[in-house]
Amino acid sequence: QVHLAESGGGLVQPGGSLTLSCVGRGFTLDYYGIAWFRQVPGKEREGLSCISSDGSTYVSDSVKGRFTTYSDKAKNTVYLQMNDLKAEDTAVYYCATDGLKFSTTHQIMSKEALELLYWGRGTQVNVSS
Repeated sequence: QVHLAESGGGLVQPGGSLTLSCVGRGFTLDYYGIAWFRQVPGKEREGLSCISSDGSTYVSDSVKGRFTTYSDKAKNTVYLQMNDLKAEDTAVYYCATDGLKFSTTHQIMSKEALELLYWGRGTQVNVSS
């Protein structure tokens, strides 16, 4: 059984930083990539980043230069480091995987939500003074 769990969200002031964690169970990051998305209720989800099984990374233009993604395979955990946070970054942040071995970052980020078979519950990030 594949399980993903996000953590690390909370309240932060504009300009601050947070690191979100996505812990995977039932699979290994040696085989599967993990993507990060965010969503404001009632709006479309936004793809943010992805790290593939070979360590290649993708970061969307909207957050490039502020957000980075990296993994610790020993902990089976993927991180999203968020710096210089802005009010518009307020959202629920999710991690997900397509559950297919050796998918590239492009393959993962181009898929519809239903093709990303496994999602975490999400973690709330609030950026406010």
